[in-house]
Amino acid sequence: MAERGAHITTTSLSDDRPSIFEVVAQESLMAAVRPALHHIVKVLAESNPARYGTLWRWFDELYTLLDWLLQQHSLSWASASFSENFYGLKRVTLGRKGGQQNLPRKEYWKSLLLLVLVPYLRIKLEKLVSRLREEEDYSIQNPTSFHKRCYKAILASYPFVKLGWEAWFLFYQLKYILGNGKHHSPLLGLAGVQLNRLTMEDLRAMEKQQEMTNTVSNAVSISHRIRDILKKALGAVALSVSSSLSLGVFFLQFLDWWYSAENQETLKSLSNLPVPPPPIHFDLETYSPLLPKLRTVCPLCRKVRVNDTALGTSGYVFCYRCAYYYVKTHQRCPVSGYPTELQHLIKLYTPDG
Repeated sequence: MAERGAHITTTSLSDDRPSIFEVVAQESLMAAVRPALHHIVKVLAESNPARYGTLWRWFDELYTLLDWLLQQHSLSWASASFSENFYGLKRVTLGRKGGQQNLPRKEYWKSLLLLVLVPYLRIKLEKLVSRLREEEDYSIQNPTSFHKRCYKAILASYPFVKLGWEAWFLFYQLKYILGNGKHHSPLLGLAGVQLNRLTMEDLRAMEKQQEMTNTVSNAVSISHRIRDILKKALGAVALSVSSSLSLGVFFLQFLDWWYSAENQETLKSLSNLPVPPPPIHFDLETYSPLLPKLRTVCPLCRKVRVNDTALGTSGYVFCYRCAYYYVKTHQRCPVSGYPTELQHLIKLYTPDG
């Protein structure tokens, strides 16, 4: 058995094909960066919602933009993604083992789109399903309505879609381990590339390419110089991000391990928030988020509360309908501004009710 499985871990210097451990390690690198940054932004948003709340709400889009710049710089310079270049790998078109310095334009754009957009769309789909589950549990819609039936159909089919997606990747990894596949991921096949190891010739070619770009940029027109300055600025941003990630990658992996349990129970982390100070009572308009003078009045609609509902993150009480639609739209408490979800709505009942 040891001799049969020896090809999985042992590699020769003449073999450009990376082992399964190398390709899995480079994938886990970027998978550890996102949760660590996500937790940092979450802590900042909870400590100061007014200043960092926008950063928390648009985290997926900002991270996708940052990932786009990083992957574009890495693909242009090293013909590999950031994590692949970190582990000494490169992308080549299918059927070619060497002699290729840069990816062709078609494979370059397909690789960039698959590297950036697929993770973004997958996370958005998971958040959509999570939101639909919350709405199914806390929604006040008619169970026989068309929207309710669509929600149930999506929630019922999503586990099978996710299972098929994971099985698809597992099938390619098993083929790669057994030596019957050229790539470990179906996304590489869709991009028309495969992974090889970087050689000394590749490193020398990258150094020469950097020197050539520095010398050629001196004898061009003004429009080309402006365009070159913009490219250099974007490249400098991507280079600084890649350098900082290279230095802090192990710290980010430690953060991912340390806070891996925070995604399992959001309520537990939000329940430790400090009690907000009581707001000052002023005679303001009806849309004011401050509390009214009468304790039986809802702070949102400024009418006597109906179906009293408290928010578990702040403790303030509203009408159920007012709190439901406000939290669903803004994902925060109307009074304190703390991040709040539909699962934090707590209905209150009187002893005689």
